[in-house]
Amino acid sequence: MTVAISKPEPSSGTLVDQTTVGNYFVSNYPPFSFWRPELAAEARGALDRPPAPGTALGLYLHIPFCRKRCHFCYFRVYTDKDAGAIKGYLDLAVRELEIYAARPFIGGRRPSFIYFGGGTPSYLSENQLTQLTNQMKALLPWDAAEEVTFECEPGTLTDHKLKTIREIGVTRLSLGVENFSDHILEINGRAHRSKEIGRAYQYARELGFPQINIDLIAGMVEETEDNWVDCVARTVAMSPDSVTIYQMEVPYNTDIYQVMKAEGKLTAPVADWATKRRWVNYAFAELEKAGYTVASGYTAVKDPSRTKFVYRDSLWRGADLIGLGVASFGHIGGTHFQNQADFEPYMASLREGRLPIYRALTPTDEERLIRELALQFKLGRVSRSYFDRKFGVDLLVRFAEPLARLREWGMLTVDGDWLRLTREGLLQVDRLVHEFFLPQHRTSRYV
Repeated sequence: MTVAISKPEPSSGTLVDQTTVGNYFVSNYPPFSFWRPELAAEARGALDRPPAPGTALGLYLHIPFCRKRCHFCYFRVYTDKDAGAIKGYLDLAVRELEIYAARPFIGGRRPSFIYFGGGTPSYLSENQLTQLTNQMKALLPWDAAEEVTFECEPGTLTDHKLKTIREIGVTRLSLGVENFSDHILEINGRAHRSKEIGRAYQYARELGFPQINIDLIAGMVEETEDNWVDCVARTVAMSPDSVTIYQMEVPYNTDIYQVMKAEGKLTAPVADWATKRRWVNYAFAELEKAGYTVASGYTAVKDPSRTKFVYRDSLWRGADLIGLGVASFGHIGGTHFQNQADFEPYMASLREGRLPIYRALTPTDEERLIRELALQFKLGRVSRSYFDRKFGVDLLVRFAEPLARLREWGMLTVDGDWLRLTREGLLQVDRLVHEFFLPQHRTSRYV
């Protein structure tokens, strides 16, 4: 059966429609390519300063182990580490937290949000999870945490493991479903299959996780319109607390790009941008019919008064973040930094008692303003009064030209205190926020 998916209104016509190699999703500003190893000392210096009053503290741990590497994955992951290497990694990640916990920037704070990302955090065993989190809590207690997020691959979840994940304090369980078709999952390199999704979800519901999120990806290799309609229908039927939908991109360090490079192809074998936006628009519309609220360019939530994403919202407003693990990103006292991106250099630094910080950048006040503006636009609206209070800036004056362009393109409206993206603008927000970038940061590749 074919279900018609209505198209959004045409855009300004300036978007190159085919999916080519590169990073589309904007996760920080200035772009990571401007961070420098010679600036790493700025991050270490920030550790010795007390925190600014009212600054939230978060904790992120990267678990880089997976059963398989997805063909579209661009994160630092490993599929070849044995039990000894995994134990050594976890021990040193705890050592990394121990170093941070003793530094002045903590200032008596306790984390208000914790995030276990990957890779596949649910790859770890029940014993590993219990021991790891007990050690972390002993260094920085979680009793003040409003949210503890844990990413999962459905095929790694047993009833016992889900029970352990709930017992260690996880409040937000995020299931990397991506698609419900076994064929689509297999051809894109996913390790799990459709039957494992329902089983994991049902038991997670029985355990009473406060929030269960389902991830989908629009535009995967060989994904069709009928398949997408089916995925949306199945998601709505499951009735998760939130749904996160990403539009497929093909960064340089993915298996898909390696095949493209070998075959001399410039266009990725995935849906074009117009199709991906149309599919996400359809998903949002179906979710809205089911009572959901679109809360960002990627998320819909069942109950906005109860379902939050503290990790995202805190970081987009300048919270401090301790980033643990290989290739992890952190932010302390206005300085952004990233750990060593390879396994052995990361491990070696900690064996020697040194933090594995590799590169850093301290944005200027103007860059911090642009960062918060770009990231908060992903929520679909920004408050003029917020930026006036925090930065002393009237957005309509400071960004008059790019805001005028967005309004001319039909992507933006002004409603009193609020600058709101239209639905079409929200569907391509990662492209639009480049309009606010400083000239030196408008590069063609954001990595």
